[in-house]
Amino acid sequence: MISAPEPLYDLSYLADPLTPNAVYESIATRVESRTSVDAFRIPIRTGTAWKVRAGQVCRITAPDGPQVGDFNCWSLDNPAEHFWASRTRQLQAAHVRILDRLWSTLPYLRPLLTVTGDSLDYGQDERGGRCHDLLGSRCDPYLKSMMTGKDVDHHCHSNLVRAIAPFGLDETDVHDVLNVFQVTGLVDDRYFIEPCPARAGDYFEFVAEIDLLCALSTCPGGDLSVPRWGPEAQDNLAGCRPLDIEVFDLAPELLDGWSSPAVAPYRGNHGLPAEAS
Repeated sequence: MISAPEPLYDLSYLADPLTPNAVYESIATRVESRTSVDAFRIPIRTGTAWKVRAGQVCRITAPDGPQVGDFNCWSLDNPAEHFWASRTRQLQAAHVRILDRLWSTLPYLRPLLTVTGDSLDYGQDERGGRCHDLLGSRCDPYLKSMMTGKDVDHHCHSNLVRAIAPFGLDETDVHDVLNVFQVTGLVDDRYFIEPCPARAGDYFEFVAEIDLLCALSTCPGGDLSVPRWGPEAQDNLAGCRPLDIEVFDLAPELLDGWSSPAVAPYRGNHGLPAEAS
């Protein structure tokens, strides 16, 4: 019998703050020690951006049932540091679970957030699908135009562009997403999606490791229950639902022993000559 391959990267040997510790269990379970400081609803087929400070918890909820959300995040103080989907797939998994982190781009490479709650706990289905997807990206008007000849302005990419504009960011700041509540997988090495499994009240939550600007699009594909491409493609307005956002302050004792992670320690010059002093 051929043994299963080992993951390329193993974070288990690293010291905090790179690997989660018992602090996160307390954050996840002691919900009575939270204070709500912000709450709002993102309507269907739109996007919203908001701030989450280091040490705050943010919860994304599907209040009315299945709905996929496309998520981006940036360092609030330095938007050049943002979520890096491909490195997160390598360091964590292709579908994130509780205690997984979202990692930032070079030259920073640190956890931006840590997942602390997931009411779905989906696991793997009979087709190999898993939830909270990092395999795919956001829907965008460029691919739509290329494939259909139609210009449509309310894809997830466009929703995120509009959401971050009030914060001084533009289209070039939008990046590959975490598809919250989206089930995907690979079959014959090709990407597939399945209908969203979220039920009314299901949630996905995280604690911010640094001050973040977050943005979320309520995907125009809604619950992804009908084909989006090809001859059987349909508009799924009936399958579109809002998503709720709530941000919480934590009781100070829950953060004992926790601190924001530093950026990666590499301070070389990539083999280039040092600048003259």
